[in-house]
Amino acid sequence: MTSLDKPTSDTDQPHRTDQQDADAKAVTEAALFEAFGGVRGMVETVLPGLLFVTIFTINKDLKASAIGALAVSLLLVVVRLIRKDTVKHAFSGVFGVGFGVLFAKMTGEAKAFYLPGMIYTLGLALAYLVTTLAGVPLIGLILGPVFKENLSWRTRNPGRKKAYAKASYAWGLILLAKCAILFPLYWWADTTQLGWVLVSLKIPPFLLAVYLTWVFLAKAPPPIDVFAEMEAEEQAEKDREARRGVEDGPVPGFAPVEHDLSTGFAGTEHDAGTSGDRRTP
Repeated sequence: MTSLDKPTSDTDQPHRTDQQDADAKAVTEAALFEAFGGVRGMVETVLPGLLFVTIFTINKDLKASAIGALAVSLLLVVVRLIRKDTVKHAFSGVFGVGFGVLFAKMTGEAKAFYLPGMIYTLGLALAYLVTTLAGVPLIGLILGPVFKENLSWRTRNPGRKKAYAKASYAWGLILLAKCAILFPLYWWADTTQLGWVLVSLKIPPFLLAVYLTWVFLAKAPPPIDVFAEMEAEEQAEKDREARRGVEDGPVPGFAPVEHDLSTGFAGTEHDAGTSGDRRTP
């Protein structure tokens, strides 16, 4: 088993100082901010649905509401492209709004605009719970590359795996609670009531899940940077190769051959000086 594969236990982790704890919390906060898009990502998630329900509340026009929501989603993508930012959060908003508009047009009910997002939320909640029960917490699959640890936490960092499991359970249960509110409202409430409740439930559950993830991971052992390990292993291999080349050197017991330029014979300097029995013609 190589150093890259060797598992570590919780007891193997050194005791962290207050400064190290603060650094770990800062790193975790930055990683979560990057993974979930931060404030801007939240705005891009909320704005299309907010515009849809606002327009529909004012004039009850499904077409105008759909066009407004889709237009603002596309505008957010264009702004990110102009700024050369990552567009994954904006694109996810476009797809979500696009499916919502499609469902609303197909059913003729403005309420159906929210149905794809609700189904997605339910599916995501089940994915968090099922993957955690299977021993591969979804939040770890999402955040592993962000922390540069990939899947090393599965076999080499049990404390971190436990933290990912707790965070995934938190996400799954929070999203299930959200679905437990929204799906009954889909059948009982009208479009504007459902829309405003859904908009109000966009940010608070998300922030709660992110906060709990931060709490669990900040207390967990630090991530194993597998990329740094691979680079160190490659450098160590190069150093070993260089040492082997130096240690090998010339073959032991082999004397280099010197040529006697005056006679044209190959031999050592000692041979040329002691060959007194040579006869001259």
